[in-house]
This record gives sequence, C-alpha cells and structure tokens, in this order.
Amino acid sequence: MASLALELMGFFLGLLGMLGTLVATVLPYWRTSAHIGSNIVTAVGNMKGLWMECVYQSTGTFQCETYNSMLALPSDLQASRALMVMSVVLSVLAVATTTLGMQCTVCLEGSGAKTRVAGCGGVLFLAAGFLALIPVSWTTHEVVQTFYQPGLPASMKFELGESLYIGLASALLSMLGGGLLCVSFCDERDVGLGARRHGGGYPYPTTAMGPSAHARTSSQTYRNPTLQMGAKAGGVKEVMLARSHTGSSSARSGGHAQDGKMNPRQNPAAGYDVTGYV
Repeated sequence: MASLALELMGFFLGLLGMLGTLVATVLPYWRTSAHIGSNIVTAVGNMKGLWMECVYQSTGTFQCETYNSMLALPSDLQASRALMVMSVVLSVLAVATTTLGMQCTVCLEGSGAKTRVAGCGGVLFLAAGFLALIPVSWTTHEVVQTFYQPGLPASMKFELGESLYIGLASALLSMLGGGLLCVSFCDERDVGLGARRHGGGYPYPTTAMGPSAHARTSSQTYRNPTLQMGAKAGGVKEVMLARSHTGSSSARSGGHAQDGKMNPRQNPAAGYDVTGYV
C-alpha cells in the first residue's frame, strides 16, 4: 500500500513537472527588461525566450518575432533549446512508461516486469528534470552576471523572467517524482526478495502462489515440541506395557506347561521391567 501511494505521488509530481517544462520551453519570458534608474515609466518592454523575442509597448501592443536563423544564434541559446526539447521528450516517455508500470493500471497485469517498468519511468523523470535544470541554471547565471556589470548601459540589462522560475520548479518536481518512483520500485523489490527467501506468503500462509494457481485454502497448526515429545514418550511406554503384558502371559503359560514356577526376574525377555516402574 505504501509503494502504491509513492507511485501515485511520484507520477503526479512528474506530470506537473512535464507540463511546467513544456510551458517554460514555449513562453518567451526567459529574459525581461530591467526597469532601473530614476525614470521608472517605460514605454517599451523587451522579452526574450528560446524561440522568439517579444516587445510590449505602453499602448498595449504586443509583438513577437521568431528567430530567423538557428545557426546564427549564440551557442548557449542553441544548447538550451536542445536540452529543453530533450527534457520534454523524456518527460512524455516517462509518463507513458510509468502509466504502464503502475499498480493501479491493468497494463502488464501479472507480469514480473511491471514494477521494473515503473522504475524505468522514475529514471526517465530524473533524467528529464536534470536536463531541464541545466539550461535554466545556465541562463540564470548569465543574466545575473550581465546585470551586475558596471560598464553595461541600463537598456542592455535584463532581469530573470517568469519562465526561469517555472523551469526551475518543474525540474525539481520532475526529479522529486522520479525519486519517489525509484523508491517505490526498491520497496517492491525488497518485498519480493523477502517473500522468495522465506517462501510464499511469509509470514502468513497464502491461498495462491501465483495468478495461474487454483484457489485453495491452507492452515497451519502450532504444535508444542514439548507436548509432542511427551506424546512420543507415552506411545513408547504404551508399546512397552503391551509387550510386557504379552510376554508375561506367554511366560506364565509356558511355565505352567513345563514346571509351573519360573521366576520372572530371571527371564527379562518375558517383558518384565527390571526397574519395577511397569
């Protein structure tokens, strides 16, 4: 039950991380104009993203223009594009894989690879979150470093945009969800190893050992070893008594036939217990 809760929590956190990563990749709010100086009333605001650059005017006009040439872009922008796209693709694959491997779904029901599929989905979520974290951290460092350059004009300085915050939160959610899925997979594997080590249904008997096994009932009765040893000793004693009575009867009949007076203590084979306890 705990592993199922971890799977559900990890899946929904990873799903939120995938949606946030997609939003951060598409929106152009990676860099926004820095409104600094004595004049805080600005007529134009600039926003830059991975795919386009937008201009917002005080009159309410909002215009965006996509980058014409991909090869003419800076190398860091090209790398950020590639990493974010890879993160989105891995997140989609992670969602599909985790859906197949979760315990609450009927896909791969009864297969031993179901838990491993969920674990693979967790690894994909971790990889997607790590890939999204790299360009977000890289761009954040570049914006902060550029902002504090003393010789740069105020119109050339930018601040952190909303997409960077969304991307950072999405990367952390994806990694957290993937970690929970991996933990649930490890818990299920430990439970399976314990069951195989101690036998099926440890520590309680099970009604069926597998999906193809017929329904059956089984019970276990606790038997006290001391009582069992006492019962065995009592059985042996009863057997000795029976042999003693049988031997005594045959000895008496044989004695009457021969001489009629034979001392039973001189003939232990007749079944008389020399110790006198019988």
